[in-house]
Amino acid sequence: MKTIKIILGIITAITIVFFATGLFVKETNYTAEVSVNKPIEEVFVTFNKQENLKNWIPEIKSFEVVNETIGKTGSTYKMVVENQGQEIVMTEKVLAYVPNEKVTIFFDAENMLKTDDYVFTSNGNKTTITLNSSCKSDSYIMACMFPYFKGTFKKQDQGYLNNFKEFVEKQ
Repeated sequence: MKTIKIILGIITAITIVFFATGLFVKETNYTAEVSVNKPIEEVFVTFNKQENLKNWIPEIKSFEVVNETIGKTGSTYKMVVENQGQEIVMTEKVLAYVPNEKVTIFFDAENMLKTDDYVFTSNGNKTTITLNSSCKSDSYIMACMFPYFKGTFKKQDQGYLNNFKEFVEKQ
């Protein structure tokens, strides 16, 4: 009986910590970075060509324009991504677009609301891309989970940046 009380106490404590996470951590933030051996103008153009996305984000199944504005800021796109055999429909909105400097994109993927802020800096013929990412959710349960998956999110985005580096340097 004592063993059962200890096990139930541990389970209760873990449950309380899990649900308290959503009260205290409203957003999960992380940074990823890559240096590309190409000039900033070439890197920025290649990064923002829609037809190139599948070359460095292999999970993308389709990408379509919903509304494209002059200057890109405010443009909206629909993407279908395959994640572990399941298709997820995402809405992408460009929040900021400054040529050769910055692109900020907001993704709405069901219960995940993610903002990716890509900053491009030039170091001669090298370009550094820094991603500042922020994830949150409309769902309280998902918001409780995100902080525990921060490493997974960062690893995935770093992988995409590495894929992009490899793709652009081959050209």
